[in-house]
Amino acid sequence: MSSKTQEIVSRIRDLEVELEKQINLEKERLNQRIAKGGHEFDRDMLRFQKSLRVGIFRYLKRAQILNILTAPFIYALIFPFIFLDLSVTIYQAVCFRAYKIDRVRRSDYLIFDRQKLPYLNLIEKINCTYCSYANGVIAYVREVAARTEQYWCPIKHARRRQGAHARYRLFEEYGDGDNYRSGLAEHRDALNHDQKTE
Repeated sequence: MSSKTQEIVSRIRDLEVELEKQINLEKERLNQRIAKGGHEFDRDMLRFQKSLRVGIFRYLKRAQILNILTAPFIYALIFPFIFLDLSVTIYQAVCFRAYKIDRVRRSDYLIFDRQKLPYLNLIEKINCTYCSYANGVIAYVREVAARTEQYWCPIKHARRRQGAHARYRLFEEYGDGDNYRSGLAEHRDALNHDQKTE
């Protein structure tokens, strides 16, 4: 990777840190404070948020019929998600050990805290839990796949790739066989020393 590319990657990292700081400032404006299991709201904010909750019957009465009719299709995907989650967990337990790649911590990706929000009713809490699981599994699988790609084929595609994972920008350029051969060991070694090469 050229020094100019490394400089840009470094600036992106700095911007991500700045963004995280800004998000934390905005959270403080919501009177949140960090607690042991996540976020807790002060009493006044908690009372206000509970007042925003829509009861289940009113929620269902307001729901669009298409949302109700398509819900079984959404929830039927729970089985493939569970299978994917289990399969990838077994895969990385076996293969990442063999390749000496730091394993992806599943708990960093599957986060269940939105169901604690006082303004959500039971249906919304179930929906949020499902979405947390489904998107968490996809993010977890994506990181496992990204580390696998970094180990086996850290080469960019010839065409621009939409939605590339964060590791991708560090890969070797398409057609740059010399740097691919000389850099492969470095890419692999990086997987043994950090949890995220972003």
